[in-house]
Amino acid sequence: MTDQPDPRLARDAPETLDAYQRLERWPEFRADLERIRFSPYFSRLSAVTQVISQTGAGMAIHNRLTHSLKVAAVARAIAVSISAGSGPISQTLHKLGGCHPVVVQAAACAHDLGHPPFGHLGEQALDRLARDHFGLSEGFEGNAQSFRILTRLDQYNGADAGLNLTAAVRSAVLKYPWIRAAGAGQQSGPGLERGLAPDLDGGGAKKFAVYTLDLHTMRTARQAYPEIRERQQTVECSVMDIADDIAYSLHDLDDFYRAGLLNQAAISAEFNAWRADRAQLHKFTSAELNRSLRLPGRSLEMLWRRLQAKDQWIADQEAFAAAVDLVSEDVVDGLLVAPFDGSREAERSLSTFTSTWISHLQNSVEVHADPNVRSGHVNLNRAAWHEVAVLKFLHERFILDRPDLTVYQRGQARLLKRLVLGFDAWLADAHDARRAPRRLVDLVELATEDIFRLRREEPQLLDAQDEPSLRRHAQGRGIIDYVASLTDAQATSLDALLSGTSERLWDAGQGL
Repeated sequence: MTDQPDPRLARDAPETLDAYQRLERWPEFRADLERIRFSPYFSRLSAVTQVISQTGAGMAIHNRLTHSLKVAAVARAIAVSISAGSGPISQTLHKLGGCHPVVVQAAACAHDLGHPPFGHLGEQALDRLARDHFGLSEGFEGNAQSFRILTRLDQYNGADAGLNLTAAVRSAVLKYPWIRAAGAGQQSGPGLERGLAPDLDGGGAKKFAVYTLDLHTMRTARQAYPEIRERQQTVECSVMDIADDIAYSLHDLDDFYRAGLLNQAAISAEFNAWRADRAQLHKFTSAELNRSLRLPGRSLEMLWRRLQAKDQWIADQEAFAAAVDLVSEDVVDGLLVAPFDGSREAERSLSTFTSTWISHLQNSVEVHADPNVRSGHVNLNRAAWHEVAVLKFLHERFILDRPDLTVYQRGQARLLKRLVLGFDAWLADAHDARRAPRRLVDLVELATEDIFRLRREEPQLLDAQDEPSLRRHAQGRGIIDYVASLTDAQATSLDALLSGTSERLWDAGQGL
């Protein structure tokens, strides 16, 4: 009697399944990891903005590639730790489909593949263009774009199978396993999955991991995990998600400290005011706090109220206060007291701070068989969860809200708009469309195939049914896929070429 093939190893490519199902799991997953690492989409992350661009900062800071590699290291360490356990934890992991360190590592390397030029600013700009200019109700979403790259846009050895990855790795990148329309009509609140709440337009979920064009691929991958709830992450995905939070909270802090952008006096005033006036601030209405956000202490109070409103399952007033105290001691009155001067002592101090915090957070994870709807099967404990929230608050409040960064980003948004409209006009030019970049034409053709397949199989998921509208939507999706695949420098160079301001014919990246 032969063993049944493990559904987590399925690649949905008949020509490869039989050969691979005889192997142990780790070579299968190792192959997935190497396919992702050797992908040109992975290589381009070295030239894609994390939060602020290397060009704009004038120094070496984290980009999407270094961020992804560090997320992979953190995620692997967590996976190794929990998968080495025994007793109830081991039984829970086995029932839910396991927690293979290489699957976690592969998902971490792949989780940001879909991020467009200029970081989250680029994501927002392309989302607006996709919806407003092309009528694509799903717009653009970095997580869904990552899944589309892995399963459709990139190529390996299986026709129309993307990198032809196992079901385990495909499932592990699905941080928000639903389409955008799943959020339509939902009511925000503590009983709703994180990310599923409607966006400001009310047209669908704020976050989603798959476009309707690729929904069939998600369904196939998720069949390997019958014990996981429909809208719940797999265990391996939840580990990757936690590692992303840990890396984001600390490595961005590293960048801004090195750049001298964190004003210790302003941050200290915020933390000290909240700690001193905590009881009084609790009495203010949210409207009163919003009117006086420039005053110290108000922003931290608003952070607490957001956590309390959204995550009642874990938010705790005393745990939040303890997290504020710890971050104040370690960061505000510790790391930031001495400005970074590039010395070996400064490097050693920063390295010690970062490694100590990462080790602490890696060792603060818990495994749950039946987690809260807003959590994963693996999550940070109550104390660490609040600590990460406060660490992220530092750069969200004191960096992302800076007017000088906003001015820079608005210019980048206009650049992306010129590119999208320029390529749209080019493809509409009957006399010159044949000379458009070959890969752009390929991506439009691919989107056209996907949209007409969906019309045959699930027409209710489409925004339109008539052929002209469908072709218009396909052209829009193909253009968005193309622009999203550029690096920061390629986008800037192409903009100069299309606007006629560049005198260098071959200035754009080759193979565009």
